[in-house]
Amino acid sequence: MADNHDPRCRQCRREGAKLFLKGDKCYTKCTLDKSKDGKTKWRDKPPGWGSAASQQNANFQKKITEYGQELREKQKLRRIYRVLEKQFRNYLTEAQRLPGVTGENLLRLLELRLDNVVYRLGLASSRAQARQLVTHRHFTVNGVRVNIPSYIVQAGDVIGVHESMARNGGIKEARERIHKRSLPEWLEINSNTLEGRVLAPPERGQIDTNIREQLIIEFYSR
Repeated sequence: MADNHDPRCRQCRREGAKLFLKGDKCYTKCTLDKSKDGKTKWRDKPPGWGSAASQQNANFQKKITEYGQELREKQKLRRIYRVLEKQFRNYLTEAQRLPGVTGENLLRLLELRLDNVVYRLGLASSRAQARQLVTHRHFTVNGVRVNIPSYIVQAGDVIGVHESMARNGGIKEARERIHKRSLPEWLEINSNTLEGRVLAPPERGQIDTNIREQLIIEFYSR
């Protein structure tokens, strides 16, 4: 299974934003957080700014071009949902085929991936963990075990926890997590059975991903 194996904190630093790639640690111990005195740390800057030479040249920063802004937005979205370029282009092609705004369709398709839905329901601490658990067949969709993280769920689908997950201690952690994490409006979950349901495809206002999707469309329109 293809994936980006770059250090996750380094990916966040490169994009200059929290991508929540390390689950709960992103809320408690993040390299992008300010120091106690409120000053910016060197880790707040992109990779390569930690050396003495780069700190001396901190006043000189290359102005990012319009193309660079579009590229960074595309890379950020890919890293958030952990998809590689070829798969990302396939999602874009499908988003263009669907009726409606292409950028919103793209985000909606990514949100409806099974690994993302498992993460949004609080059944996994991160999308990476959700992908692993789905691959190990710990979840069912409408009673059928599914091991494809990119599986697109539909409105009305029921995501259940297979009994095999109880053996690895994941259920106890999930019960604690769902009480701490806010649930998107387009999902619901039974805290007793840990059974989630997709109420409807998410609208743009229900997706909290901080992305300017129009820049991504413009990037691929060149």
